Amino acid sequence: MTATHQRIVLASRPQGRVTPENFRLERVPVPEPGPGQILVRNHYLSLDPYMRGRMEESKSYAAPQPLGETMIGGTVGVVERSNHAQYAVGDTVVGILGWQEYALSDGQQLMKVDSRLVPMSAYLGAVGMPGVTAWYGLNRICQPKPGETVLVSAASGAVGSVVGQLAKVGGCRAVGIAGGPEKCAYVVSELGFDACIDHREHKDARSMAHAIKAAAPDGVDALFENVGGHCLDGALACMNPFGRIALCGLIAGYDGSDIAIHNVRYLLVMRLRVQGFIVSEHMDAWPQALAELGRGVASGRIKYRESVAEGLAAAPEAFIGLLQGRNFGKQLVKLV
Repeated sequence: MTATHQRIVLASRPQGRVTPENFRLERVPVPEPGPGQILVRNHYLSLDPYMRGRMEESKSYAAPQPLGETMIGGTVGVVERSNHAQYAVGDTVVGILGWQEYALSDGQQLMKVDSRLVPMSAYLGAVGMPGVTAWYGLNRICQPKPGETVLVSAASGAVGSVVGQLAKVGGCRAVGIAGGPEKCAYVVSELGFDACIDHREHKDARSMAHAIKAAAPDGVDALFENVGGHCLDGALACMNPFGRIALCGLIAGYDGSDIAIHNVRYLLVMRLRVQGFIVSEHMDAWPQALAELGRGVASGRIKYRESVAEGLAAAPEAFIGLLQGRNFGKQLVKLV
């Protein structure tokens, strides 16, 4: 009898907000590895905001997610069968093998990792794509100097939490923006930020700007932007001359909300530099970033938090929760 496993495909494109009906859970045969291939049993699936953009047919930095095919997604798992000289049964590997329990790979775009000092799941978070995103945006775009103030939106999330911790290591004042008192308390007490602003208490740009000015009385020198909307608008009013903005994400608008910028004039009068970036386009930075992040997590200097949904069938609701800010830290789905 042929062994089977589960996968989730994109069944339809969202019309506004993502719904569970946009996905379909299927049971399919476990694939057989051919020459030069390996069979990977995925242990964790990473859920990330970029996936929302891939569900659309609109022009973007990457091709849209095809309908009827396995949803794209980062994974960490273990090699169960191997016909590849560079991969052995038992190797732990990180890749983009999608929303499925098993996957074939020819070894391209896979990375072997050591889960003895760093937990397997962390390779999808602080020592994975989110961590490298934080490292690159802060060091290569924001380029903060000791004593400067770094403002980070979505500060309790997988990316923002690492940004603030790295900024503190570099001798900066770190101010976060997060949703709710529990997240704000975590950002300050556990991650070591100097202050954190609850965006739920400041629902427009003017109120947000007042809160930022109170938390950053010397102004903001570098902004790591993950959210957009009124958080970004408020931050623009607090930027110092020649400030730098790393535009990483605009999650406030991923499900159809308006994220028009109204404080555009500050870009001019403060002579700000804004750079959007996609971390997969900067692979030259990954080895240094991963080495530093790995040492930080292994030593306990870099802390992280995870929200873990159990079982592949839970992925759609967990993803919808991520888009709505219900997760706390890195959102994962545990498959094994």
